[in-house]
Amino acid sequence: MGRIKTATAARRVRHLRVRQRVSGSPARPRLNVFRSSKYTYAQVIDDAAGHTLAAASSRELPADAYAKTDAAREVGKLVAERAKAQGVKQVVFDRGGYQFHGRVKALADAAREEGLEF
Repeated sequence: MGRIKTATAARRVRHLRVRQRVSGSPARPRLNVFRSSKYTYAQVIDDAAGHTLAAASSRELPADAYAKTDAAREVGKLVAERAKAQGVKQVVFDRGGYQFHGRVKALADAAREEGLEF
């Protein structure tokens, strides 16, 4: 197997490896996290139907009001509130190929505090 040349390509390979095991169902949709250099995004996805049930992004927050980790925490709260409004209580967490620390962990912890179970 050839060597992976960029960090983005390596993350995609890791994400595909995680996605082989993690899939969202109507009973337990997938909470997916994407982290760009500036923003954090989260979606609650029903993979069986191919629909996004809830989504949130740090782009919705006031510009420069939060540090990136604090913004991720707010995104976790927002996506949890929106998922609960859709009747979702339990999710499967998909870290998107990122390490579970920093912004990803802050988002997950905030979603748990708001009542999502995973």
